[in-house]
Amino acid sequence: MLKINRQELSGAFGDIGTDFPLLVAVIMASGLESANVLTIFGLLQVLTALTYRMPMPVQPLKAMASLVIAQKITGNILLGAGLAIGLVMLALSLTGALDRLMRLIPKAVVRGLQLGLGVSLCSLAIKEYVAAEQWQGYVLAAVAFAFVLVLLDNKKYPAALAVIALGLIYALVFKVSATTFTNAVAFQLPQLFILSADDIAKGFVWLAIPQIPLSLGNSIIATKQISSDLFPKRKDITIKKIGLTYSLMNLIAPFLGGIPCCHGAGGMVGHYTFGGRNGGSVLIYGLFYMVLGLFFGNGFEQIVQIFPLPVLGVILFFEGLSLIFLVKDLAHEKRNFLIAVLSGIVAFATPNGFAAALLIGTMIYYAPIPFKTFTGE
Repeated sequence: MLKINRQELSGAFGDIGTDFPLLVAVIMASGLESANVLTIFGLLQVLTALTYRMPMPVQPLKAMASLVIAQKITGNILLGAGLAIGLVMLALSLTGALDRLMRLIPKAVVRGLQLGLGVSLCSLAIKEYVAAEQWQGYVLAAVAFAFVLVLLDNKKYPAALAVIALGLIYALVFKVSATTFTNAVAFQLPQLFILSADDIAKGFVWLAIPQIPLSLGNSIIATKQISSDLFPKRKDITIKKIGLTYSLMNLIAPFLGGIPCCHGAGGMVGHYTFGGRNGGSVLIYGLFYMVLGLFFGNGFEQIVQIFPLPVLGVILFFEGLSLIFLVKDLAHEKRNFLIAVLSGIVAFATPNGFAAALLIGTMIYYAPIPFKTFTGE
């Protein structure tokens, strides 16, 4: 059952380092209304928490978001892409294709995808987030890092709450004033959207097709693996259920101005690392975004400064580390460990890396290649 306590409150911020900057950048690039995007993103979190009653995350679709940010693709096409990928995932779920794919993809390759994602998150945290405030950012990040090290397993003073409080104090002293909050207050409900066939077609070709391999690898297969790792007693969490809720989110959100979303292995690890266990963290996280979207639409660009990037970077870094450490369960299986490491390198270091790692790692796993030269087996 859902419980609200300090650990769940701390876990609620375990994925904010991934989601929040991406949401802000997508809103700015696409021209979508912040009230729509934030409110629907929060609503999907709440519905997911009630459905799963575990820290099953909702995250922006990263490949789509990256393309929108880089190419300034309009909001209508992004919404069309969400509907298109929702239909694709619905078909894959109902036909049993996801179950067959899950049986085909070996655990070693899934661990490789998680390894590659973890390294990517750590790299992003260090290169982009921590460095965002120049020398002050490094000092802030160092203090936040120390907080997490000392408080990570502390149930009385959860780590993420201490880090978020640190960031809030920094923002109030150096970046925003109390009047910023009062000036930003304005109640605004999401608006309905009607998508054209052209929006859906362009969204499918430009955004959905590049997203599908990443979604299959990380949002579906890796998320199922993580749920089995962290919650082995939850036999009701099937690959089909994850695929169906993924698809339903994207069949609903576009008509309310919400950006395409997925579940994700990294998000679940982030919630879990900082205390989330039963879904309360996802519920709190969703309510946080709904409050931002419904009541602070007037000053969105100012309000987002209360979460300094160096602080978000530290949270993101620990989320990445937790993903990297998952590969340790293959340490005594030399061949599988090597495949996982190779898949992780491909996922991190190559264009369309997750699709390439999924394909290359699986081919190597099933190929009759002798590994004696490399492993001594």
